[in-house]
Amino acid sequence: MRRLGHRHQLKQSGVKGMFGRLSVAVIVLVICTVSLLSTVKSNTRSLSQSEVDVDMLWGPAASGGWRPSSAPRSEWPPPPTETNGYLRVRCNGGLNQQRSAICNAVLAARIMNATLVLPELDANSFWHDDSGFHGVYDVEHFIKSLRYDVQIVESIPEIRKNGKTKKIKAFQMRPPRDAPISWYTTEALKKMKEHGAIYLTPFSHRLAEEIDNPEYQRLRCRVNYHALRFKPHIMELSNSIVNRLRSQGHFMAIHLRFEMDMLAFAGCLDIFTPEEQKVLKKYRAENFAPKKLVYSERRAIGKCPLTPEEVGLILRAMGFDNSTRIYLAAGELFGGERFMKPFRSLFPRLENHNTLDSTGELAKNTRGLVGSAVDYMVCLLADIFMPTYDGPSNFANNLLGHRLYYGFRTNIQPDRKALAPIFIDREKGHTAGFEESIRRVMLNTNFGGPHKRVSPESFYTNSWPECFCQISASNPVDKCPPDNVLDILDSQLKTGGVDDSESVTSNSTSVADK
Repeated sequence: MRRLGHRHQLKQSGVKGMFGRLSVAVIVLVICTVSLLSTVKSNTRSLSQSEVDVDMLWGPAASGGWRPSSAPRSEWPPPPTETNGYLRVRCNGGLNQQRSAICNAVLAARIMNATLVLPELDANSFWHDDSGFHGVYDVEHFIKSLRYDVQIVESIPEIRKNGKTKKIKAFQMRPPRDAPISWYTTEALKKMKEHGAIYLTPFSHRLAEEIDNPEYQRLRCRVNYHALRFKPHIMELSNSIVNRLRSQGHFMAIHLRFEMDMLAFAGCLDIFTPEEQKVLKKYRAENFAPKKLVYSERRAIGKCPLTPEEVGLILRAMGFDNSTRIYLAAGELFGGERFMKPFRSLFPRLENHNTLDSTGELAKNTRGLVGSAVDYMVCLLADIFMPTYDGPSNFANNLLGHRLYYGFRTNIQPDRKALAPIFIDREKGHTAGFEESIRRVMLNTNFGGPHKRVSPESFYTNSWPECFCQISASNPVDKCPPDNVLDILDSQLKTGGVDDSESVTSNSTSVADK
């Protein structure tokens, strides 16, 4: 855990006494000195834990000697020429929910020794976007990057049987949520062998995240952080926005999840007008299961998204001033300018992808997958990233994991449950010690360094230690793979097997990661 604070030097007052004359005087002197030192130490600890060194937050967190590495470190045979059949999946949800589903699809194909058909991206009513995999990701790069792991085709090929050409019809199946590996190697594989192809739909959260096989977990990282590359024009647009932001110094990206769907899901309605509450209730009734939610109870346990003003107050208490440049990654803010005005008064230098897009491309479809992809890249490259709601928001979860993998980049993660009583007291007029209380909570959060994954934290939010390594590791399982790991995998791919003389478990002082 990375905690920041100023070191304070406090002068110790001298204690004068006559040594050697009276033993009692010596005892008194020692007691006084110990007491004084204890007081100094206590005061120093208190001061260091009540202040944040903002300058340090603009840089990455301490790595502890770890570096990202998702290349195989043990025997990893290439995919065979003949597989058990074809795997089709339909990835539902938003961009990042789909991204996790793609990682799971590749892993499922590897587990079943199947040929993966290029995943389908759900063109749902929320996104109004039918660009699909080809419209968002670099398909050629995706297939080439995973050549050591699975076979990938763009569509199920036609077969010739009894003198006739026909297309294999995939058998449709609905996988259980968080299905174990055993489901894929039994039920799914059985149907694949029977029909030649299976179609898994919907395919979101359909494979367990916690798998006791580090090589399988590293495959997920290879997909997520290496193979899934946005199309060149998306990367160019993202880089141009980042360059414009960085031309004036450091910048922070905030995922402000104060949107209609999240507010309706959380049941946080009381702060809105009667008309706005009707809209939220209608949305909730149409999209979520009935459940009695009491606003005051939800708010008290941190289940409500932070308001824009609360976000601004947190940053101000931490020491950020009104010169801080902030990029907002968010959909349409519910409640409009009424909720945004207090935040803007604290931090006027606000931008989003529309204000910085000189091409005008994103203004054509502000809710599309391309806009979400640009937001993703800007947040990934920002000096600091702050998600304001980490519940079912896959955008924030995936980004936290990617930024960890991308060099332990600083994140600010508010503990809403710990902050809730502080904000509630402030609303009641109890403002004494407000900022100090905020800082105390924030200094107990993680700012982006390596840390143990504890449930309910997702693997996609924290892939440490499986997808990281140490050059000088005391534990052999944490050692980095050899520099020539790609050459070894290439050799195995060409020969169709593992060459015992070139084991990927050998150690090296550097790593050539995929």
